[in-house]
This record gives sequence, structure tokens and C-alpha cells, in this order.
Amino acid sequence: MKMDLNAIIEQMETGDQDAALVALQTYNKEKNQCFTFSKEEESDREEGKLQERLGELVLGFLNKELQPSCQLACLETTRILSRDKHCVNPFITRSAMATLARYAGIMVHTDTPAPSQPEDGQGIGTSEGEEQGGESQETAKGVTEVVKEAPPPSENPDLEVIVEALKSICNILLHNETGQVVAAELQLMKGVAERLKQSHDPTWNHEVRFFDLRLTFLLTALRVDVRAQLAQELHGISILGNQLDATLGLCWPDTLETSRVGSEGVPPEDLPPLSRQQTERAMEILKTLFNITFDTARRKVDEEDAAEYRHLGAILRHCLMSHADGEERTEEFHSHTVNLLGNLPLPCLDVLLLPKVQQGSIEYMGVNMDAVNMLLEFMEKRLDRGNKLKETLLPSLNLLTESARIHRETRKFLRSKVLPPLRDVKNRPEVGNALRNKLVRLMTHIDTDVKNCAAEFLFVLCKESVSRFIKYTGYGNAAGLLAARGLLRGGRDSGIYSEDEDSETEEYREAKAHINPVTGVVEEEQPNPMEGMTEEQKEYEAMKLVNMFDKLSRNNVIQPMQLGMDGKMREINPEDLHKLTHNPAAQPENPPQPDSEDEAQ
Repeated sequence: MKMDLNAIIEQMETGDQDAALVALQTYNKEKNQCFTFSKEEESDREEGKLQERLGELVLGFLNKELQPSCQLACLETTRILSRDKHCVNPFITRSAMATLARYAGIMVHTDTPAPSQPEDGQGIGTSEGEEQGGESQETAKGVTEVVKEAPPPSENPDLEVIVEALKSICNILLHNETGQVVAAELQLMKGVAERLKQSHDPTWNHEVRFFDLRLTFLLTALRVDVRAQLAQELHGISILGNQLDATLGLCWPDTLETSRVGSEGVPPEDLPPLSRQQTERAMEILKTLFNITFDTARRKVDEEDAAEYRHLGAILRHCLMSHADGEERTEEFHSHTVNLLGNLPLPCLDVLLLPKVQQGSIEYMGVNMDAVNMLLEFMEKRLDRGNKLKETLLPSLNLLTESARIHRETRKFLRSKVLPPLRDVKNRPEVGNALRNKLVRLMTHIDTDVKNCAAEFLFVLCKESVSRFIKYTGYGNAAGLLAARGLLRGGRDSGIYSEDEDSETEEYREAKAHINPVTGVVEEEQPNPMEGMTEEQKEYEAMKLVNMFDKLSRNNVIQPMQLGMDGKMREINPEDLHKLTHNPAAQPENPPQPDSEDEAQ
């Protein structure tokens, strides 16, 4: 039998707790799995008004002394109602949010109200829906206020009540900007941070910890001011780093070297998979840390901050080498880890190489390359999938590029994997299934960010040497990056790299003189189209071609260009055309290449 919302409201209006409890339990049971709402039909709009009225009555009950079962029923109803963005109005007032925060155990007492700020519109972070996950990617600007510390939790807190209140607040933040502003004004982040500090307190079960983290993620994703507050004032990197440490159950056998408690000496990749609950909490922490470190890689950090980031980097290395329950969950876990690693200051990425080489480790130049190899495999897996490359591939590709640029051993290891000594001179660089071929194909991708990132990675592996870059990719594929860098005349970019030894293969050395630099392969000799022509015929054909180009140029179909002395392309003006026509020998020759073909692994 379908529930009558009017009858439930009538029961609530009596003010009797027992009657209200029975009515709300009926409502909650029927609506518990309802996640989709529509307000287009007249009947739906009428029901929406009744739901708002029910919300007001529930809040009225929550502000009274209630028996535990009635408290829980009221908060369950609030959670269900707050799923519908059209029915959150009763819950977005300052008093309503304060009531929910009090039940969630995160209310702090403010001395002065804080001014609200609008959102800034930049989206950071992702999530997936109420109980399963969240679903937001927005941000906002800062507020400050003087706040007293949150009161300590009661000795026997009702964890179900706390969880229901946290879920309700999360739903409100997802659906309503006013609710986001009020949450910032009430300094809910401070209340949550106090509980997050208790990372080893057995009082709090998985659900409380998870929704504390979910709320933290939403606040930092939706409000720039809260993000800055957590990162700076509340020392969020330390708090969340400790949470991640406790969630994964880590111990530290050596400085910046992690292990799992009870499994010291066992490599992370050989440990049993993380539980589903561990993985869920860890991913919320990783997403929130991503939000509050979003600009770190682009600014300098002091010694103290660098030590904190390197400590976090050691935990992230453990995440990268660990597995979750199932391949899909493992890939998602690694994806969040890679995203966060990309935010760390570049000098701090050396922690990926610090663990000692153990039996079964991938060693290169005496360095443990397990983490770098894992990143490379993760990147290739994303590349092979070919889906949404900008979102899925670029974080790992950028991370590998910057790691290779700053760490010699990383670059040489990656080069040995991606650009091994060239033997195949018969097939074009973009043809084949080797990782080099796949990346060269990306250099002509339709998405500018994707093609630039792929080209940059290969260019760094070539030590930013133009001749070496062309050798592995072909001039045609390389032209875009070289033009952007002003390197079409050759040379080397400004990067500082170590000297390498000559590692040209016999096959390449023999074919070198016959390789077409544009395509990067040895091609069959083509017949000379001018064979048998007199000099006058050749000149006639040349002028015919010039006139065709001139006509296309005058009609603005094409824009003739020439290579300037700075290595960049510039427009050809009439004066340049006159010089080309009457004195072609006056054109500057290409300067000699300052870089050699010498190279090493």
C-alpha cells in the first residue's frame, strides 16, 4: 500500500514522539532506495511542497530532546529528503546546518559570523553519490573567523546518528550553494579536522571515518577558502597523511621507507590486497589531498614543507605498489595516487627511488625502479585503452616527463624502455605496437594537450636534442614541438643533461645516410621527375609552381612562411619574395648542429 505523505505530516504535527517515530519509519522504509526525482508534473510539485513541510517538521523535532530511536529516524528522513535538490531549502539555513553539525559531532562555536564568498568555478576532484560516494567537481573563495575548539566527543557517541547526520550534510553540499556557504561560515572543517586527528582512536568505525573524509573532500572541492584553511591553518597535509598512514596500517622500518605492520620486509607488491574499506577511505584521502596541494608543484616550498611532502611521497609510493580488491578498484586507487604524485614538488619525487634494491626488484644503475616501472605500465595501460586520453593519460605521462627531466637515473631507465637503440629503419616511427610507436602516433593527435604532452615526454627522453628527437620520431612528427620551441633549425633546448655514450646500432649506422629525415625511415628510391628535362623546362616548371603559390597567397587560401634566424616560422612578405626570386643564394644557411648523435641508455 502506497504511503500517504499527508498522513505522515499529520502524525508529525501532533508533536508526539511515538506517533512521529512510527510515521517516519514507514516513510524511511519506502523511500530508502529512492535516488531519482522529478518535479515536472503537477503532482510531483505538490509532493515536493509536502516533502519540504516534512523537512521543517523533522528539524523541529531534532531541536528537542528525543529518545535515541526517534533521533535516528529523524536523521534518516533528513538524509532521504536531502537527496532531492528541490527539497533542501529547510536544511540550508544557519540554524538547520548547525543542528545537523551538532548531531554529526563537528559543531564548533563561532564568536563572529564570517562573510560568505562566491564560488570561483574551478572544478577539482571527483566522487560518486551519497552512500556509495559523492558527485562534485566545483570550488569557491575564502572566509575567516575566530572559532573556539570543538567540544570533545561524548564517551559513548551514537555512531549511527553521527553517520546519518554526516550523510545529510554531504547531500546538502552536493546540491546547494547556499548550504556550502553556511558550512564554511560555521567552520565545519575545523570540527571535522579535530576528529580526523584521532586517526588511531578505536571509537570511530569505518562509516564515521569514511563520511568524515567524504565531507572533507566535498568542502575542499567546493570552497577555495576551506581548501586553503585546511592546507595552511589546520595543517591538513599532516592530518590527512597520518590518516592515510593509519588506514593502510603502515610502519616505518627506515626513514622514508614504508612497510605494512606485521609484514616488515615484505615488498608492497607481495602483500595481500587492501580491504574494500581501506581502499574506500584511502581514495577519499587521496582526492582531498589532491585538492589542497593543487598548486604545490608550481611554487617553491621551504625545507619543513619539503620534508612533509617527501614523507607523503613515501606513503604514495606504497599506495602505487599496493593492490586493492579487484583490478578495476586497483586501477582507480592507482589513478588517484598518480594524480596526487603529480602535485608534489618535483625535487620530492626522489622518494620513488629511495627504497633499497631487494630480491625481485627492478634495478637500474643501482637504483630501485619498481615505482617508476609501475608508473610506466600504468601509463601504457591507459594509452592502450584510448578512452578520454586527456583525463586518463596525461597525469601519468606528465609525471613521468617531469621525473625524467629532474632525475638522471629515471630518464635513462625510461629511455631504455621507451626508446631502446634504434634497429628498425624500414617502418615509420608511428607504425608498430612498441611503446615508442604508440607515443609517436599521439604526436599528431587531434587534442593539442595530448600531442604536446606525448612530444614533450619523448623530447625529454632525447635530452631535448633536436637531432636525436628527429631520429626517433621523424621530422614530420617532430615539427610541431620544434616550431613551438623555435628549434626548427636544430640544436638543443635549454635543459641540463648528463653526457651519454654512443649507442648507435649497426643497423642504424649502415642505413643512416639513406634515411628520409621527414618520415624517419629508409624509403625506396623514387624516379626523378625532372630527368630528361632541359634547364629551360626546369625553370619553366619552377616559375609555374611559384605563380600557383602566388595566386593561392593573394586569394588568402594559404599563407607562405619561411624559417627565421630564431628557428621559428614567420610570414613571407613581398620583400622576402623579391629576394627569393632574384637572389636565392642570399638566404641564410642552417647553422651547424651543436649537439651530437652520441647517446646512451
